[in-house]
Amino acid sequence: MSEIGYVVRRARADDAEEVFSLVKDFPPEVIPDHQAFQASFAALNDIAGSVLFVAESASGTVLGYILVSCHPSFLANAPVAWVEEVMVANGWRRKEVGKALMTAAEDWANRCGAAYVALASRRSAPFYLALGYEDSAAFFKKALT
Repeated sequence: MSEIGYVVRRARADDAEEVFSLVKDFPPEVIPDHQAFQASFAALNDIAGSVLFVAESASGTVLGYILVSCHPSFLANAPVAWVEEVMVANGWRRKEVGKALMTAAEDWANRCGAAYVALASRRSAPFYLALGYEDSAAFFKKALT
């Protein structure tokens, strides 16, 4: 357990509703669907190369989560890890919860043999730069539905 009262661990099935409440805190252009979330959350246990970590308070409350995957890559000469999502509850930001979640993801990626960890972020660049990440590319997406 950390000095400020939380531990990072793999998510369990009973964490789903608390994780969903954090998912709803993402910017307003994303409106999470509870049914779709439940299906994705349940599928994570069966997907090789993906992991969901949560930060849990001493009282058992989920304070944040990180979803990360590791997949093969040609250009890196090794697998690469991609942080899909990371979110920390409002009252726990700037208390190193995000850093602890990122460290858990990096440790996991290292065990997977990943050459690096990458992610896309529009709003948190100073946080990632402080953790040693570098700004390396633009992020593009195209909706398919």
